[in-house]
Amino acid sequence: MKKSQRIKKNEEFQKVFKTGKSFANRQFVVYVCKAENQREFRIGLSVGKKIGNAVMRNRIKRCIRQSFLEMKEDLLQDQDYVIIARHPAAKLDFHETKKSLQHVLRIARVLKKK
Repeated sequence: MKKSQRIKKNEEFQKVFKTGKSFANRQFVVYVCKAENQREFRIGLSVGKKIGNAVMRNRIKRCIRQSFLEMKEDLLQDQDYVIIARHPAAKLDFHETKKSLQHVLRIARVLKKK
């Protein structure tokens, strides 16, 4: 992902948490916040230490990033997304991760219908 598509700063995370809406399923919690004057979406990832060791957490983050890249055309572009992985996400492979993210993004109504 490009640097312009990432949320890294604590202030940016806090803005999404305070002003955005949250949607969840068993594996993920997604916060969605409308961003002004933004041409493409940005994502922030949070995978806590309780989920596993560094290798496991990084694998989950790679799967989430790749899923968002593949769904790029179907997502609303003027939004900020913060994804928090829950414990069951550690047991998912890439395809299950993508399917679970699509499910929670459909609940949030930010995924365009095909």
